[in-house]
Amino acid sequence: MKKSNLTTLCYLEKDGCYLMMHRVRKKQDVNEGKWIGVGGHFELGESPEDCLLREVKEETGLTLTSWKFRGLVTFTQEGFGTEYMCLYTAEGFQGEMTDCEEGCLEWVRKERLNELNLWDGDEIFLNYLAEERPFFSLKLEYRGNLLLKAELDGRELELFEVLNEDGSSAGRIKERSLVHRDGDWHGTVHTWIVRRRENEWELLFQKRSEQKESFPGKYDISSAGHRQAGEDALAAAVRELREELGLCVKPEDLEFLRLRKGVVQENFHGKPYYDREIASLYLYEKPMDTKKLVFQDGEVESVHWVSLKVCREEILAGDSRYCVRPDEIQMISEALEQKKQC
Repeated sequence: MKKSNLTTLCYLEKDGCYLMMHRVRKKQDVNEGKWIGVGGHFELGESPEDCLLREVKEETGLTLTSWKFRGLVTFTQEGFGTEYMCLYTAEGFQGEMTDCEEGCLEWVRKERLNELNLWDGDEIFLNYLAEERPFFSLKLEYRGNLLLKAELDGRELELFEVLNEDGSSAGRIKERSLVHRDGDWHGTVHTWIVRRRENEWELLFQKRSEQKESFPGKYDISSAGHRQAGEDALAAAVRELREELGLCVKPEDLEFLRLRKGVVQENFHGKPYYDREIASLYLYEKPMDTKKLVFQDGEVESVHWVSLKVCREEILAGDSRYCVRPDEIQMISEALEQKKQC
């Protein structure tokens, strides 16, 4: 009998824990080895609540007495089609918990969930549950275990590839806010636009928008941003220049300098921000007219040329107007000094 493409998933709550199922018992299970909530497919004629109550009872032996419909999650996966999942949490239940033939049930503290083998998309909606986000619609697209795309209420989310400290892939894809919440290593690009005036180098700084989640209103690298999942560094650098400044360049116009590892732990807008990045540094030297730049709304307020000597002294002195790290301005200074001598 063909299964419905409508499902429910419920996270039972107790004493700061969720009831999680480790899917290790069912044969040919698309969730094999993963930790998920409890739930399953609709049967003919069932409402979401009918399915919710039946599946929780069948899988746990517990009877729900109160629950909350939290969101609708649309899954697409190559080879498996599309599934529409009604997402619930439940604090009220009664009865004795029984063994489940599909997996091992365990109460897990909410702050430990990211230590489990979760679907990458599940980590996104579990974070929304923790934030008490109002009812939401989340779409997740997979190829096998790989999360390709995520959309929240019709708007695409940024997905990053998680890296090991040596820059190799950790084999995981995570949403931007989760990467910065957990301090995962990830790839970024830093492109410095430079020019020579009377034998002196000048650097173009952008002033970050006051709306930015980190370092609002600070003077920053000419163009910088994250590598999206599946994107190489050079392509990311070209894209960021176009998106942030409206500057269209060719890949061969950018000169790669080196990789730089950086760690930042701050609080912005009342939220912790933990950034561990492996940045690819580039130089762009071709003539350009700053008056023709088109700034990305909500990202960049303005740009300013500053002499290398002046900005280096100010940054090394700890000038709070900048959010450029001293070691990076040193790297750029050394690279430009070498070019001057050539």
